[in-house]
Amino acid sequence: MTSSTFTDILMAPRLLAPGGAPADRATHETRYGPLAHGDPAALLRTLAESGLTGRGGAAFPTYRKFVSVVDAARRTGRAPVVVANGAEGEPASAKDKTLLSHSPHLVLDGLRLAAHATGAGAAYLAAEDGATHLETAVATRLETAVAERDDPIPVRVVRVPKRFLSGQSSALAQHLSGHAALPRHQDPPVREQGVRRAPTLVQNVETLAHLALIARYGADWFRSAGTPSEPGSTLCTVHVPGREVRVVEAPFGMPLHRLLPLEGTAAILLGGYHGTWLPVAEAAQLRLSAANLGAGVLAALPTDRCGLAETARVLRYLALESAGQCGPCLNGLPRIAAAFRTLAVPGPQGTARDDVARWAGLVEGRGACHHPDGTVRLVRSALTTFAAELDVHARGLCTATDRTPLLPVPDHRS
Repeated sequence: MTSSTFTDILMAPRLLAPGGAPADRATHETRYGPLAHGDPAALLRTLAESGLTGRGGAAFPTYRKFVSVVDAARRTGRAPVVVANGAEGEPASAKDKTLLSHSPHLVLDGLRLAAHATGAGAAYLAAEDGATHLETAVATRLETAVAERDDPIPVRVVRVPKRFLSGQSSALAQHLSGHAALPRHQDPPVREQGVRRAPTLVQNVETLAHLALIARYGADWFRSAGTPSEPGSTLCTVHVPGREVRVVEAPFGMPLHRLLPLEGTAAILLGGYHGTWLPVAEAAQLRLSAANLGAGVLAALPTDRCGLAETARVLRYLALESAGQCGPCLNGLPRIAAAFRTLAVPGPQGTARDDVARWAGLVEGRGACHHPDGTVRLVRSALTTFAAELDVHARGLCTATDRTPLLPVPDHRS
């Protein structure tokens, strides 16, 4: 995996430094300058003016989340907890690991600001407790970075189990409270009762890194990139067959074809495993937008690969990664995955196509978390984008000539 700055998309670097060299505390301060705090009210006003939205997938206005936590703290009389969420469960995404590896102090600055703005009494930085060299190195580097600092509220680095749902906000709050990292029903929401039942602000690490820059350079500077309705830049993980996976930093509004070469491509996966498949003709007309970016994944499906086979592999993984706590995940997702596997193999389909569509409608909106909804989003987009291939499979054929798996699915789940 490599990182890329704006040199190939005509924009000065923000989150990722030129050359991708990891920054210790001294290098960080030389690169970005001193951190400006201001009083909490002024910081919140600047945050509101910036238009920053969450970079964890939901694109919720960051200011509104901050204010909701402050209001909950005022009502309950309990000091909030702030959490930097770097538990990147999405297998196709590497943006958070790259950011934490290269700019840990930028994230820690944002976490410090979040604690200051909300009046927090505790701060955590959650990272994956994975088995890969990169994941181990990231967690170790974060602990080293924390030790270099003298933040008013000490930050505790917590290693979270490497599961797809471990970074879900309620699952993360459960883990930090000493329980299993499993989602719970969202009433009351985490912002009101999260870690040990205190109001809890959970923000993606990229969001906090943007906050650290906004505090330094101001809202107008932040809005100088992107579009009026979607200001700023974002990190994306780009998958192009035959090339090393890249993490790129790009402004909202940039045409997708500037980030993802579309020649020889049949479709793209936009947003990750809770995202959508799009035909290449449609993708060629799109621009980078928080509305559909999800986990920040852009993946090209070549014309010689089978989108149905790729989707079937991902659906099996998503079914296995569910928390298994409610009907939609315990029963619905495995059935959908099994039926879609039938569609992915050339030959008689029976009622599988109708079953997948029907079961998708039954599980949507009924889970303890949004895992079923995200899975259904992927399913429906595959049924539409690969409709012609479904008909070819029904005749016992497949247009793919290369059966090599494309999308990353952890080995123990493949």
